[in-house]
Amino acid sequence: MTKPTSDVAFTETVKAIQERKGSRKGYARMEDKGGWADRITDDLAAFIAARDSFYMATATADGQPYIQHRGGKPGFLNVLDDKTLAFADFSGNRQYLTQGNLEDNPKAFLFLMDYANRRRIKIWGTARMVEDDAELIRRLTDADYAEGTPERAVLFEITAWDVNCPQHITPRFTEADVARAVQPLYDRIRELEAELAARG
Repeated sequence: MTKPTSDVAFTETVKAIQERKGSRKGYARMEDKGGWADRITDDLAAFIAARDSFYMATATADGQPYIQHRGGKPGFLNVLDDKTLAFADFSGNRQYLTQGNLEDNPKAFLFLMDYANRRRIKIWGTARMVEDDAELIRRLTDADYAEGTPERAVLFEITAWDVNCPQHITPRFTEADVARAVQPLYDRIRELEAELAARG
């Protein structure tokens, strides 16, 4: 029998805790249907395209976790096909923790947040660094993004993904979100100033 995709996270220990705490039946019904999605849907692709940052988790061979923030212009995390994500990896502090972890242990995890709309998506999979494909790196790099020099590409193959509930997410807004929200106020102020000046 094929294991449900959610087994990537629901280990036997996790399932035992769910059983003990009363949530196992609901998750078992989900598992009977195959578990979480393992293909990129149109909705997920749209969510990914709107992100300007995400968090990537890797672990050493012996399981020590590490999380790294990745950021760029919206759309810097690319959908290559219905199972594969990719992004350009820019030069940084030259510690190479993520790259070293992936060489020892290809399992990886992406955590994508939409604070303004209180949505989060978790993506499990495997990842690898590609340093010898200049065309791929060029294709993943936004020519208008001058904040970094791309050194390699990261390819992420999806095992499973799930949408988290919005509970406990405090809404936060980007500078662009705030600018759009207050623009009508600035426009109205200019109108009123013009009216006052005309009465002069």
